[in-house]
Amino acid sequence: MKIRTLTATVALAGLSLAAISPTAFAADTAAVHETITPAFTEAIANVPGKTMTALVVDYPPGGKSLPHRHGQAFVVGYVLSGAIRSRINDGEERVFHAGESWTEKPGAHHTVSENASDTEPAKLLAIFVADTKDKKLVTFDKQ
Repeated sequence: MKIRTLTATVALAGLSLAAISPTAFAADTAAVHETITPAFTEAIANVPGKTMTALVVDYPPGGKSLPHRHGQAFVVGYVLSGAIRSRINDGEERVFHAGESWTEKPGAHHTVSENASDTEPAKLLAIFVADTKDKKLVTFDKQ
């Protein structure tokens, strides 16, 4: 199931991926944004109360995500293909290529997340480790 432009909340913990509805997300047709595809949600057996969730994020050429936060989740971004430009908080803006990764600490502000190319698509795997009860893994900045 493809979900266009995640703009409010990814309801993950305690829900099956099939329960995630595209109507929970709104599309912003004024800009080129990412497409989100849920990959898996799994309770972490040796860490009670924590869940690991993964999403595949596809960026078309020139595609961008709005600035956002991931609440209290620990996040790993892993580039599957292409190149992703990223900046966390006030840190250095970097371009990550296929096979490279970065992490985001709980509460971090992801100020830049976009395809580094205007001509080629890019894809990343976003892995979240969060409290199972957390329902908001992505909160976009108010515009």
